[in-house]
Amino acid sequence: MFALCTPFAPVQAQTQIPTVSVEAPAQRARPAAAASSRRSATARTARANRRSPAQQATPTQSASANRDTGERANGPVRGFVATRSGTATKTDTPLIETPQSVSVVTTDQIRNQGAVSIGEALRYTAGVSGDVNGGSDTRFGALQIRGFDTTMSGLYIDGLRIPSSNYVHFNGLDPYGAERLEVLKGPSSAMYGGSGTGGILNYVTKLPTAQQFGEVSISGGSFNRYQGQFDMGGPANKEGTVLWRLTGVVRDGETQVDFTKDNRVFIAPAVTFKPNEDTTITILADYQKDRAGWGLQFLPASGTVWPNNGRTIPVSFFAGVPSFNAFNTEIATAGYLLSHNFTDNITFRQNLRYAYQHNEEKVFYGGGYTNEAAGQLARFGSYSNSYINSFAVDNQLQGKFTTGILSHTTLVGIDYRNTSFRDTAFGATTSAPEINVFNPVYSYDWAIGAMSDNTGVRQSQVGLYAQDQIKLGRLSFQLGGRQDFVTTLVDSNLPTSNTSVSKDASAFTGRAAVMYNFDSGIAPYFSYSESFLPVLATGPSGQMLNPETGVQYEVGVKYQPLGWNALFTFAAFDLTRDNVVTFAPPSYLAEQIGQVKSRGIELEGTMSLADGWNLRAAYAYVDAMLSQDPVNLGKAPPTVPLNRASLWSDFTLQNGPLAGLQFGGGIRYVGATWGDDANTFKVGSSTVLDALLAYTRDNWRLSLNVTNLADTRYVAACYSLSGCFYAEGRKAIGKLTYRW
Repeated sequence: MFALCTPFAPVQAQTQIPTVSVEAPAQRARPAAAASSRRSATARTARANRRSPAQQATPTQSASANRDTGERANGPVRGFVATRSGTATKTDTPLIETPQSVSVVTTDQIRNQGAVSIGEALRYTAGVSGDVNGGSDTRFGALQIRGFDTTMSGLYIDGLRIPSSNYVHFNGLDPYGAERLEVLKGPSSAMYGGSGTGGILNYVTKLPTAQQFGEVSISGGSFNRYQGQFDMGGPANKEGTVLWRLTGVVRDGETQVDFTKDNRVFIAPAVTFKPNEDTTITILADYQKDRAGWGLQFLPASGTVWPNNGRTIPVSFFAGVPSFNAFNTEIATAGYLLSHNFTDNITFRQNLRYAYQHNEEKVFYGGGYTNEAAGQLARFGSYSNSYINSFAVDNQLQGKFTTGILSHTTLVGIDYRNTSFRDTAFGATTSAPEINVFNPVYSYDWAIGAMSDNTGVRQSQVGLYAQDQIKLGRLSFQLGGRQDFVTTLVDSNLPTSNTSVSKDASAFTGRAAVMYNFDSGIAPYFSYSESFLPVLATGPSGQMLNPETGVQYEVGVKYQPLGWNALFTFAAFDLTRDNVVTFAPPSYLAEQIGQVKSRGIELEGTMSLADGWNLRAAYAYVDAMLSQDPVNLGKAPPTVPLNRASLWSDFTLQNGPLAGLQFGGGIRYVGATWGDDANTFKVGSSTVLDALLAYTRDNWRLSLNVTNLADTRYVAACYSLSGCFYAEGRKAIGKLTYRW
């Protein structure tokens, strides 16, 4: 099976090698005396023009031209349109000059669309789905990019890889702590080391600003959901050499699934120190504690995708045991972003992060009908604990220089990551192993059984990389390469067996691209990129599996209309992924089936105009196929739609007695998908409406967001006849916000 075929089958635990970082905060309120004693006025002016100015756009400002506010790669964006990014290149590069597809979801877009999870925030992004398994998935799994599941291989925080275990990952991190979410599509190992073929998701953390600001919100709505959140910060001293920020969320809520909680506490402090005009260091951390239930019920296709003798399983149906239902997670990360300018043209950056996660799961889930006509569903139970510890550091040296008629931005770096995790699992039993899906009667007894898994993984990685961005007038080239060295040790310590295997892997991956920027704002490009991903799972005989590899060819056109705050992109891609790992029934042991191909096109447009109009449109055509699977050759992987489209638009009245009134909405379409690897049945297409109504006056904002406005009932995904998941029904959230 691809992705989540069973709660405790290893979900393609892949090694992720952290690297990358975007620029450290660029606010530079420097002591004038120190600056004047070191440089002439001319040198200071040149340096100020090269770097972002001290003015910092606060999160509350309305949409206008980003170029005029000194937008930087990891900084705030006014409106929906980001113009710069560091995710693709690790340098602060305009998106119109980046020869690879990058989608940026800004804070304003997350707020206007009422997104409360990373998955929801990605719903209007071309070729991407962050909630394939539906909005009630408290595991926050099934992140899909260009037809490939990247749940376990795709999340980065400020450019550093945040690893996963076989059972759990960090994708549930609260989006309120992000300044922006950036999706880099396609293989990117030339800069990031071990990463998936589909792409990566970079969670760019909110950083301190040079302007004092604050925001406090309270909200409530569907599924007994109540939430408070705050975000505040500014200078800590008169000189502006110390800046601070504190962001937090507290939530008490439930989901559409009966007996399933969704409670959260999130806190993220950050402090920036600027001892001189050349050095900036930001110390940042976050802590998140979730007390949730198990949202995935593993329902049969009969009764969800199609009726069971005219009957439909309710979307609120809970297949488990109410007293044995938990998905409790504790996440903590801490690190820093350091930047130092040796000269106007040479900059050193070091980014470091430690990440920790503990997860406890208690679950009984559906295991297929024992009597379909009667609606009797078998249930299986499990109790598991996972612990993840990871340390990552990325060192970068950037130089700018010219050689004859060519100008260069050259980056060289070395990064290191050390990750360890352990997954333990036990079977669980109940005196009522079956439940009627149409008339459930719940038992509350349970017992823990024998240990079924005790897997520990330790992995260390070192990567050496180099990149050159070359310009010849309006023609630009990008060349990059990386050498990785990875050592992985896997041990399994069960009462019946005790095994330990290790594997060393190394690979060179490259990237090459060419782009031309016309005066009209049109920029065609072509790129080639490769990926390399050591696999953590072991095969049926206990051997370590070979690394997955990938290759992509991409051709596209970007368009930034002159005088408009807008960006439009078109991309056509051809992706090949080799040594693909699946976990197929009945054994759910890891197997490498060979090769999967994904070809398609993407169109995406974002726009934020001064008259208060925001727009985001996306379309993706993805044709994925198992091209070397000996059993399902030529079949399409489940959950991957051929067509996906979305459109969001909102408008704020600028004048008159109703000035500040905002209204908008969106439509999301997901095409039909296959429900199993053998393509024996299909899950139907779906069309969903979202809506926004808000009013802003002075420092106050009152808003109402409704997702799935028509309360459309549909199945989000199936992985087998007994593994289907409902999408989230109508959800309304009202919010009151005060800003200063």
